[in-house]
Amino acid sequence: MRVLAEALWIFVLFSFLGWAVQVVLESVREKRLLNAGFLTLPFLPSVGAGFVLVYVFLARLENVVMLFLSAALLLTLFKYFVARMFDRAFGFRWKDYADRKWKLNMYVSAWEPFLYGLTGVLAVKLAFAPIAALAAALPVWAAVVIPAVASALIIADTVITCVTIVRLRRHLREMEDISKLLEAEGDAVSDEALRREYERKMIENPRFRLRLIRAFPDMESFDYQKQFANLREYHNMVRKRNSEVYEKTIEEKADRPFAYGLSFSKLFWLFVIGSFFGTVLETFWALFAEEHFEMRVGWVFGPLIPVYGGGAVAITLCLYKLHSKNDVIVFAASAVIGATFEYFCSYFQEKFLGTISWDYSDTPFNLDGRTNLMFALIWGFLGLVWLRYLYPFISRMIEKIPKKPGKRLTVILCVVLAVDGLLSLAAIDRKNKRAENIPPKTVIGQFCDAVFTDEYMDFIYPHMGTKETFAAERQQKAEQKEKPAGR
Repeated sequence: MRVLAEALWIFVLFSFLGWAVQVVLESVREKRLLNAGFLTLPFLPSVGAGFVLVYVFLARLENVVMLFLSAALLLTLFKYFVARMFDRAFGFRWKDYADRKWKLNMYVSAWEPFLYGLTGVLAVKLAFAPIAALAAALPVWAAVVIPAVASALIIADTVITCVTIVRLRRHLREMEDISKLLEAEGDAVSDEALRREYERKMIENPRFRLRLIRAFPDMESFDYQKQFANLREYHNMVRKRNSEVYEKTIEEKADRPFAYGLSFSKLFWLFVIGSFFGTVLETFWALFAEEHFEMRVGWVFGPLIPVYGGGAVAITLCLYKLHSKNDVIVFAASAVIGATFEYFCSYFQEKFLGTISWDYSDTPFNLDGRTNLMFALIWGFLGLVWLRYLYPFISRMIEKIPKKPGKRLTVILCVVLAVDGLLSLAAIDRKNKRAENIPPKTVIGQFCDAVFTDEYMDFIYPHMGTKETFAAERQQKAEQKEKPAGR
């Protein structure tokens, strides 16, 4: 069961990580946000499956050189097999290395084995152990059920995508048949009828057609290149028209305002604004839901809670393309993304800092005390409001900042928040060590003891504690409830 749980987690996490890396690389290359994934969901299952093979066959190799060479060979052969099978089965290639000097039958480039060997070593030496610890820390049912459900969704999405490719190929063949008739037809009336039929095919079944073109921005059809190019051109026109309804599109780079599109500057300011709104929300929650004032922040200086800022960025990146979708879809996706983000924030805080800032163990439908159904629904509502109403307004406000002052202010704030974050980590570390009577050994430690005293830390982090302190508080509350009235 342990091996199965770890393999499932590796498949899901590396599928997502592969998608994220691919999106970053393609977006940097194209200088615009691109979804370079194989599926509708943010996963690349071929990457996840490849690293499951590394886990099964190579995880016990100790020699780094042997591990590097073995991973390079295993992942290169797996990539070649998947790409060749895809080409043979569907007649499409999402990557073409024909113009590369060194390649393996146009499926694998020369530099990829080196990259695969390096990532294989990093996975075995650095990633597999924390993933195993994550699986071990979860309840037995959660350690298997969560990645199993995610894997089932990935597999279902893969099946749907493959069926879609088959339908798209048949659609392109029908368009090619019409093209051949147009070339051979001499009657003008028939010509016009065939052209109308061709145009009807262009807009027929847009759901599966646009899905494939979005999933494969660089995909080439070797059977029906002209027809696929026509579909892609039509799709780009429709996408541009739809996106302009949600956010203004400016073609000329010189005319673009500060933080145009989903640039780093835009995402950074969304993080700052989301972190500030998080502090406001938490303050009002304490006032109205818990009936007392309480300071709740994430860093030692400034009214910012980075969990909310990170959630705003994550929801924006993952759901930006879904702005035209049904509210139910946006709500459900926001709930899943927000709850997952909240869970991992709590997990990493405990693993790296030894503390937690919230514990929902006594609430219904909670997951390891790190998140629960109620807050998932709240994340869904916040994500829906953010995507529908707040993001377009905030995006326009950010873009009104003058370019030069905006760039300078972004750099300054980046440095300030980075220092604030590092000081926060140091202050939390010193608070834990003070509790163990460990004196400071550095100037930074002395500074933290002088400035960030226990009273100050308790004021800005009123709910920060450990699993044990939260358990003790729950036990105390339970005992108070069991006491007879009047005693």
